[in-house]
Amino acid sequence: MTLELIGAGFGRTGTWSTFAALNRLGFPSYHMQEVIINKANKGHLDFWRKVANSPPGTQQDWNRVFANYRATVDNPGCCVWRELMAAYPEAKVLLTLHPRGAEAWYDSTIDTIYFTENVWQFKVLEWLTPFGRKFGDMSRKLVWGRTLKGVMNDRDKAVARYNSYIDEVKAAVPPEKLLVFKVSDGWAPLCDFLGVALPNEPFPNLNDRASIKKIINGMITGSYLMLAGVAALIALAVGGLWWWLG
Repeated sequence: MTLELIGAGFGRTGTWSTFAALNRLGFPSYHMQEVIINKANKGHLDFWRKVANSPPGTQQDWNRVFANYRATVDNPGCCVWRELMAAYPEAKVLLTLHPRGAEAWYDSTIDTIYFTENVWQFKVLEWLTPFGRKFGDMSRKLVWGRTLKGVMNDRDKAVARYNSYIDEVKAAVPPEKLLVFKVSDGWAPLCDFLGVALPNEPFPNLNDRASIKKIINGMITGSYLMLAGVAALIALAVGGLWWWLG
């Protein structure tokens, strides 16, 4: 199996629904959830952390993560779409856009996947767990730093980055190999682009915000439990010290 479709669209541009649609069309797809949820992909987070800490444009052994996939959408794959175009020259490129535009994308991103930067409880996980350190480092450097240029704390700059990025992709990809796509467009343009039949069912409309919130809440709960455990250890240590001094 080889990569045939490279998703260049940012996370929070309908990528979860597109991920489901591509799987339905027979294109096993890669998505951030494949990195952090799929237990069969042990080691993928380490791979993407290495990518994040390598200079932009560095070629990697991409088959290590994409061997079982025909498509990739969402982070972290969208962060290396240029590198993937060079590695898979026959692949087409899919640029997903938020159906309601750049500002809606920004609001959705800040409310969900930016939790690695704006939720203090995740910082606890970074401090106390290997997963937190790896995921935080990868996200900060590859997604928020390299791809989004460190502008997410400034709404106007982030919206401008979103729009300029669209222009970058359009300028770099031959028109016949590029589909600019919104999930509100439905099956037709995607199926036509891929040369497959239209399914006789509605286009997926996944409530990914709710799913992401559930993941975030689970991490927050875990951070509180860890803090409670640390506090208990400190209390025991202090109590033991007072007993020894007494």
